[in-house]
Amino acid sequence: MSLREKLNSGPGLSAVAGGVAQSDSYLALKARIHMGLVEQFDLVALEGAAPELRRAEIASSIERMLETEATPVNDIERRWLIRDIQHEMLGFGPLELLMADPTVSDILVNGYDQVYVERRGRLERTAVCFSDEKHLLRIIDKIVSLVGRRIDESSPMVDARLPDGSRVNAIIPPIAIDGAMMSIRRFAHIPLKMSNLMSDELKSLTPDMAALLEALCKAKVNMIISGGTGAGKTTLLNILSGYIPADERIVTIEDAAELQLQQPHVVRLETRPMNIEGRGEINQRALVRNALRMRPDRIIIGEVRGMEAIDMLQAMNTGHEGSLTTIHANTPRDALARLENMIGMANLNLSLKAMRQQIASAITVVIQALRLTDGKRKITSIQEITGMEGDVITMQEIMGFRQTGVGPTGEVEGHFQATGVRPKFIERLRTFGLQLPEHTFDPQRRVF
Repeated sequence: MSLREKLNSGPGLSAVAGGVAQSDSYLALKARIHMGLVEQFDLVALEGAAPELRRAEIASSIERMLETEATPVNDIERRWLIRDIQHEMLGFGPLELLMADPTVSDILVNGYDQVYVERRGRLERTAVCFSDEKHLLRIIDKIVSLVGRRIDESSPMVDARLPDGSRVNAIIPPIAIDGAMMSIRRFAHIPLKMSNLMSDELKSLTPDMAALLEALCKAKVNMIISGGTGAGKTTLLNILSGYIPADERIVTIEDAAELQLQQPHVVRLETRPMNIEGRGEINQRALVRNALRMRPDRIIIGEVRGMEAIDMLQAMNTGHEGSLTTIHANTPRDALARLENMIGMANLNLSLKAMRQQIASAITVVIQALRLTDGKRKITSIQEITGMEGDVITMQEIMGFRQTGVGPTGEVEGHFQATGVRPKFIERLRTFGLQLPEHTFDPQRRVF
């Protein structure tokens, strides 16, 4: 039996409205009206109508049904009824309010009665919940169906991308022991800019660091952004891509399309998972190889995580300068070690020295992003790969963040500072007509 068939056995509706727990009589009334509307409406026919018209049609139908109801409702409950049922029929049920909140970056559903969100880097539990397990399963099924995917006992895990660009992961029993779970990684409808990262609220980097990264991107320097989960790698990648000239052809390769490039000449490629028969998978390595035949000026890989690493490095070494990607790693040195492991997955029988030579010749700069203990995200290090000494890749830090302590409220204290090292890539910047101020690399300049 499919999940969709199982869900038809009973209604499921939100148990919270406006952050206030609802009474049993309210829930019962809402369930009756909802099921009555499901029987009355042809939702398939309504899909062709404008969203405002659909919401108005549902609202007027609810008003008519309330006139025949014996249960009295006040104005507040009437507004809740209309809003919640509209969300159930046209949206994602109780998650709609969270999806509409611009301060929410992650929605974490740990069961039908436990929903967390991340705001400004900190997790907090919400009053939002589902009425029961069937309700949560119905919403999960609705979300994955939007992108032509399915989830059931034979395929209990799914990764999907919502129309607004949000990334969804869902997992259901029997794999999820305590019931269905879902996580939604949201992205801003209006992409952040470098000025946002330098604002007093975020303080993710300094103006000198921002000017340096802008120059590196314009000078077609190959860069890799390293960081842990939620450190802001994709956000920074998106911002840096904005410095690519509009006359260049860009090919992006992602597992889930998240980048929001503003240039006119962008080709977007997205991987495809295998179907239920285990066929039809198209991985990042196949897309990287195909991208090389598409005459790209730059290749941007959302995240390198497997055998495609060797193809990416070879592309960087064969004329596709200025390419960008991200990698999961806690330090710049760890990022290089992870690249070595990924190259090893390709079974090319390369020696360790040959692998490191590929990395050292392809990548010039490693940018480390970190989410600190207080939830704030910062660029903690910008390092240049200078070559090889024996079998070891040599690196030098250009700028970084120095933590000095933790304040009484738990806020991390520290400052940004240049190391005083003048990088080798300065000559490349000059060939592109880019000049940085002399004080950029002054170690005496400390910015808090």
